Amino acid sequence: MLTILDGVSLAIQQGEAVAVVGASGSGKSTLLGLLAGLDLPSSGQVLLDGTDLATLDEDGRAQLRARLLGFVFQSFQLLPSLTALENVMLPLELSGRAGQAREEAQRLLQRVGLASRCGHLPHQLSGGEQQRVAIARAFATGPRLLLADEPTGNLDAHTGERVVELLFSLNAEHGTTLVLVTHDQTLAAHCHRRLELEAGQLVAG
Repeated sequence: MLTILDGVSLAIQQGEAVAVVGASGSGKSTLLGLLAGLDLPSSGQVLLDGTDLATLDEDGRAQLRARLLGFVFQSFQLLPSLTALENVMLPLELSGRAGQAREEAQRLLQRVGLASRCGHLPHQLSGGEQQRVAIARAFATGPRLLLADEPTGNLDAHTGERVVELLFSLNAEHGTTLVLVTHDQTLAAHCHRRLELEAGQLVAG
């Protein structure tokens, strides 16, 4: 059996910003998947807002994610056939807030500096613009926890800095807990603390 994480024990408080750092293959993305309930541990517990994720079936974990979590991915994960506005509206519509989805999505896109790009499809946007749409989408439902996997990994240094500033300004406004997997030292330096993984074990944090 392949052991990816071994004896990792940690607690993250509401409103904290935590960077998860370490070499490729150290288990960072696996840890993020466990925190989100996308994967389940072979032993131990993952508690999210007091709920043991292993006690929920797949639908129950999906409902908990929809209620509590936002995601930002390195590869943006925007739906290519939807405009920027429609991509941000989608989680609001899925959460039962269709009546206010357009207005809220427009507000968020304006907040991330993309009010003039609402009608553009993802392929018509730069990498930095796509990531800003993804961040607006992640914050759309007011998540208590936002998980980000290398959110600046596909961006140049200047654009990455803008995305970092945006993440933390929205974090301050919403009081959202941030857990960020990153190789970006600038991003990690903005966090309250760093968790370092090495060969599947927590060696700092």
